[in-house]
Amino acid sequence: MVPGDSTRPVSDRVKEAFFNIIGPDIQDAVFLDLFAGTGSVGIEALSRGAAEVVLVDRDRQAIRTIEQNLINTNLKENAVVLNRDAFKSLGQFKDKRFDYVYIAPPQYIGLWKQALLALDQKPDCLYPDAMVIIQIHPREFEELELQALNKIDKRKYGNTLLVFYEYPGT
Repeated sequence: MVPGDSTRPVSDRVKEAFFNIIGPDIQDAVFLDLFAGTGSVGIEALSRGAAEVVLVDRDRQAIRTIEQNLINTNLKENAVVLNRDAFKSLGQFKDKRFDYVYIAPPQYIGLWKQALLALDQKPDCLYPDAMVIIQIHPREFEELELQALNKIDKRKYGNTLLVFYEYPGT
């Protein structure tokens, strides 16, 4: 775990449900874990066969935790860990595309909306049929007017809401 309250941990129940929903499509996928925290979601993606996972967090303690967790799980080889701001990272993925983007920022400060809107306005880093998944507290959710992304599902697990968006692409 990352010391302090700068991360939003995901329960094993929610993580298991999430990966059951996406199922075998994770095989050979390229996965972006924004606001990665401990890296548990991205590391789980690797353990289920993702080809590559990029984990982004600006908190140094989180980065150290992610790197240690990757070593402990022997999954460091296909992981890229970036110690930087999530929004700056989104603008720097010009030559990289993702099948999945998982967004689980700190609670109650609207970062999920900013990240989702940024991806909606510039979906260049998404493959056609990519999924963007938001992990938030149910009270945080609000419908957003989006152009490129379509909301396709919403699942509540206690104090956690997962909202799934798809990028149909062209």
